[in-house]
Amino acid sequence: MYRPLSIFIGLRYSHAKHKNKFVSFISVASILGISLGVAVLIVGLSAMNGFEKALRDQLLSVVPHAELEMVKGSFIDLPSTLKQIESYPGVLAATPYITVNGLLQKDNQMKALQIRAIKPETENNVTNIEQYINAGDWTLLKAGQHSIILGKSVADKLKMSVGESLSLLLPQKQIGNKLKAPRVIKFKLVGLFEMGGQLDNALAFIHIEDAKVLLSMDDANAIAFKVDDVLQAQNIARDVAYSLSSYLYIRSWITSQGYLYQDIQMVKSLMYLILLLVVAVACFNIVSTLVMAVNEKRGDIAILKTMGASKWMLRSIFIVQGAFNGLLGSLLGGFLGVYIALNLTRIIKYLETLIGHKFLSGDIYFIDFLPSQLDYIQVLTITLIALLMSILSTIYPAWGASNIQPAQELGYSH
Repeated sequence: MYRPLSIFIGLRYSHAKHKNKFVSFISVASILGISLGVAVLIVGLSAMNGFEKALRDQLLSVVPHAELEMVKGSFIDLPSTLKQIESYPGVLAATPYITVNGLLQKDNQMKALQIRAIKPETENNVTNIEQYINAGDWTLLKAGQHSIILGKSVADKLKMSVGESLSLLLPQKQIGNKLKAPRVIKFKLVGLFEMGGQLDNALAFIHIEDAKVLLSMDDANAIAFKVDDVLQAQNIARDVAYSLSSYLYIRSWITSQGYLYQDIQMVKSLMYLILLLVVAVACFNIVSTLVMAVNEKRGDIAILKTMGASKWMLRSIFIVQGAFNGLLGSLLGGFLGVYIALNLTRIIKYLETLIGHKFLSGDIYFIDFLPSQLDYIQVLTITLIALLMSILSTIYPAWGASNIQPAQELGYSH
């Protein structure tokens, strides 16, 4: 016989067939309930981790981490300012830019857009937009040639392809009550980028030297920079701005795209709460199972007590029985959750092909697939929490079993 005795008897009770079929049903239901709760929680959190990773690796590879823009005029000594910013702790690289507001026109098609005038040589140090160019070439964006790179969505709206020309309409200052016709500047489309989501409709690039001429500016009036900790981008941007003597507007990805990150964190928190409640409900089934199992084994308990079994031994028997169900459910849910999480993207793509409908539209979101990033620490935490909740749910029925009076039970049975 195995030692300790409580584990041996508890495991035998777990495998034994119950006289009452309903007890067996509730026992199986508790295991399946815990498994389902654990699996769904692992899959859900893996999806949220995937969104967080996609936000960090894809969206933040195109959107600058932080930006400083002059309230009025241009930077007086741009090279010195760039060096000062890049030497600041936490800043990895910086690049100048100018924002140009205008209207793009191709035949009868028009599109209002905020164009970013950049320095291609240093832009790659701050953003990775070049890796999303699928037509044309980043190197074709040269000073003095009026070249432009558009998002594929904008090019499709304007019905354009690489190599064609379009017009950029810029407003002119109004003199008195007379309205002046906008300036029209010809540009050549030298590249298209496609990263999915709304940014394809919101970004366009020209060379910074062309923007200086168009806007009659001496130098750039804004600087974008990359930081080592994206979650601290706003604080770093504020500290950098305070270290400079100019009056500046302070922006970061948190002010423009931070709602996405906050939504992900909120959904993760709600998912933890809701699905742990699902596991808690399944654990209540363990309570029900053990209460009925104790009533079913009252005679056995009485005999064990007359043979010298202590209260803690009797409690341990039913704690082991309930913990076994919890362990089985937690492990089953853990393995199922890990398998689905690792194959979630492929499963969703198969479902999309099967029903002919995409769950995530690339025109709305910054990605057009359901990402998944498995965190084994989260898996271990979820499994252990489910197991702990299962063990805690055994305490009440186990205490009840230890309080059974042998004289009453054995006397009643005779």
